[in-house]
Order: sequence, then C-alpha cells, then structure tokens
Amino acid sequence: MAKLNRSTHPAPVLPERILQFGTGVLLRGLPDYLVQKANSEGRFGGSIVVVKSTDSQTDEFSEQDNLYTLAVRGIQQGKEVSETTVISAISRVMAAKTQWKEILMLARNPKLQIIISNTTEVGLNYVEESIFQSPPQSFPAKLTSFLYERFRSVGGSRAKGMIVVPTELVTDNGLILRDAVERLAQHNELGKLFTKWLKFHVRFCNSLVDRIVTRPTDEAKQALQQETGYQDDLLTFTEPYHLWAIEGDDRVKQMLSFADASTPQVIIDEDINFYKERKLRVLNGSHTLTMPLGYLLGLETVADEMNHPLMSKFIELLMLDEIVPTVPHYGIPGMDKAAVEQFAHDVLDRFRNPNLDHLLLNISLQETAKMQARNGATIERYYEQFNAVPKLIALGFAAYLLFMKAVKEENGQFFGEITLPKGGTITYPIRDDKAGYFYGDWKTTKKNAPATVNSFVKSVLSDKKLWQTDLAVLPGFTEAVAANLNSMLAQGVEKTVGKVLGELTTQ
Repeated sequence: MAKLNRSTHPAPVLPERILQFGTGVLLRGLPDYLVQKANSEGRFGGSIVVVKSTDSQTDEFSEQDNLYTLAVRGIQQGKEVSETTVISAISRVMAAKTQWKEILMLARNPKLQIIISNTTEVGLNYVEESIFQSPPQSFPAKLTSFLYERFRSVGGSRAKGMIVVPTELVTDNGLILRDAVERLAQHNELGKLFTKWLKFHVRFCNSLVDRIVTRPTDEAKQALQQETGYQDDLLTFTEPYHLWAIEGDDRVKQMLSFADASTPQVIIDEDINFYKERKLRVLNGSHTLTMPLGYLLGLETVADEMNHPLMSKFIELLMLDEIVPTVPHYGIPGMDKAAVEQFAHDVLDRFRNPNLDHLLLNISLQETAKMQARNGATIERYYEQFNAVPKLIALGFAAYLLFMKAVKEENGQFFGEITLPKGGTITYPIRDDKAGYFYGDWKTTKKNAPATVNSFVKSVLSDKKLWQTDLAVLPGFTEAVAANLNSMLAQGVEKTVGKVLGELTTQ
C-alpha cells in the first residue's frame, strides 16, 4: 500500500505564517485542523512550521511530505459523525536539536507572526539558563531566543510584533509563559529596548483547548487505511466537538484570521473565564466524580459507563441536575444558562463516543487534587443555591473515598482492589500524591463498624489542607457521604447506586 504524500494528494504551497512548538496529536487535531479548514475556504492562506523538541527524528513527517489524515468519529446532537480529511497545513517539521540556527532564521520572516505551543504542563515552567545555547533546553528559553532574534531583525517594529498562544492545559497559560520569558530576558541581560518591545508588541494570550484527540488502535488504523487506500503513519483520530477559546483583543482577532464568524468553535474574547469554568465544572468535574464509581463497578472506559444502565443514568442526572445549575454564567447569548446546558448535552454525546478509548484508570491520576479543583466550589455553590445535600455528588464522593482505599503498598506505590460483579478481583494502582494519607486514615476504620467509617469521613471532609475549605460543616453532607460509603462496604457498589437512583426517581 502506497504511503500518503503530495504526489497522491496534491496540495498548494502557502507562505509560512505560524510557528508551532510541538508535534503532538492535540495540535494536529485542533489548531492545525482549523488552519487547514480556513485555507480550504480561502480565509487564511498560510502554513505552519513545526518545531520538534523531544528528539531529532522528523522522518515520520518528511516521508509523508508533512501530510496526515484526521479522522473525525463520534456522536453530535444524537447523530453519528464520520469525516476524513487530509491535512496539508504543515509546510515542514524541524528538529530543535539539529536545526536550531535554521529555526532562528525563521524569525526574520515578516509574514510569520503567530506562535502556538503545546509542550507539557511543566513545559511552561521557568528554568534559569542561557538562551544563547544551540538550542536552549526549556521551551520558554527557546521562545525567548526566537523572540530576541525577531527583535534584532526588525528593530523593535510594532508591525512585526507577534501573537503567542500556548495551548497547554494550565490556567493562565499565557501569563505563565510571559512571566518565564520576561525573567529569562532579565537573566540573559537582553536590554531595556527588547523588554519594551516584548511588553508592547508581543501579545501572550491565555487559551483553553477542548477536544479529545488520540492515536488510533491498530485495528482502527488498518480499517481506515483499507478505506482510504494509502498508508498513514501519522493517522489521528478525534471527536466531532472542538473549542478553542483565546483571550485577545481586536488586534489578536485580526492576526488570527483563520478564526472568524464562520468558525464559532474558535472564540476570541478579552474574557474567556466563562468557557474555562464551564469546562472545569461540567466536563472535568463529571469525570472526577464518576470515574471511581464506574471503575468500582468493573468498567474500563467512559463509553462503558454510558452503556451501563445505572452509570449512564447517574452521569446524566449528576451533570444536568447538580452541576449545571451551579456554573456561573453571564446571562448573555452564548454565555448564559442555555449555553451551559447545551455544553452539558454536548459532553454527554462525547462521553457516548464508542470510537475513543478513554480509560477510567487514566482519568484517576491525581484524583484528590482534581476533586478539590473541579468539585469543591460546585459542592459549596449547590448549598448556596438549594440549601440541600447534592445526593449524587455525595454518592460520587463516597465512591472516590472507596477508590482511595489501598490494600497494600509496594516500594512506595499503593494499590487498591475491587471485587467484580461476576466474581474475581482486580488490583489497581492508586496514582495520587495523597495515597499514603488515605492508606493511614483507612486503617482507623474497622470492618462491620459503621461508626468508624463515619469518623473517617468526617475527618477527611474537615481537612482544610485537602479541600481549602471545611466540607464537614455543610449540613448533611458528611452523613450522606458516610451512609453511601457504609452501604458500598456492606452491600456492594451496584446495589448502593441502584438504591440512590431509585430514591431520587420516586421523589
């Protein structure tokens, strides 16, 4: 089978207008896809130069003339979506380790005015180092080096300023990156004129990306290659839903011309907090509250949860009845209660997507920190609004406590254990910085002694270091969580879920 290339799939050669740090699937499935779409509609007319920092191997791109296939598969508004697009927006991929001088030369290209990045969450961190290495080690140092070369070549021109849009999943990613670059400029004594140009003519935009993008399974890859008739080693799978919210003004809108009224999935606004909060509470918060319950029931993926009669009902009611009403909104079209509700229904469609293997155990990483960040405020807001116990959140929280119950420790790694509904047991890793904390606290409980479980729950909920608040003072919450946890220990998880859902539907 022939490999995908520009001979079999001709594509126009367009001016290089974007510099992209990172070759990962998220960038290929969202920004690069959006640029491709704009080019095909005649709205942008530019290509992307990609910098690879992890190693010097770029053969997988060059062997395919920098083309790759994006397969969109999933459910949107109840309808199945299946689209396949060859992406030709990337002009070339360069290795920082071996081509750094050539990469710096790109700074002299006046048409190149946009920088996009997706390294890692820690990739934005400040590292004190020289930017004059070839190449610098950290991403902020590479970026500072590039911007300094740009400044030297344009003499501080406002017209040759740049827009920097990091897409790392960190709150205020643009501000964090700006701070690191400014500190590196000071450490490397780059001068007041560069600092001034950086301040006034380089815009660092906070941004939020929301799209699940994965590499295909071997089976899915083979099936799609049979369908397309060519081999593609960069084949990328993604869901239909996508959103890119970018904090910016009219200048940012003008320069990011691949985003306009025809792409409502790209939002450029001076305030994107609504979109951050909506995603954090509805999508991420639901994942964190439902993962332990689904895993304890013996399920493996999010799609498995949506195919389980009890879990699917639990997730829908939790999201629509207890989380959505607590999400702050602005009361204006697109940023109102209806927009939150529509997003929740979109999320439910995304959870049902059978084409994405979204493993529950992967979601469990640092579950405690996620529970605090994603759901702490939701619980308190529910009480402020309804002055009542959020019963499904209480059930999800109880399952989280049970998931954190380690049965053994080996070389500092803690393991939990579940009994499957059809018999047998599974041992799983508890990959959480607080695993040791719970290992010790669970030892204070005794089998068939509900009072010890009650004391354990109260101790955990009142720990202000964990939750940055005292959840035990919320009327009835401790009792509800403890009752659910005792029920799970005595009667099993499935019976407890059925009981709670049954009580809600008969009210």
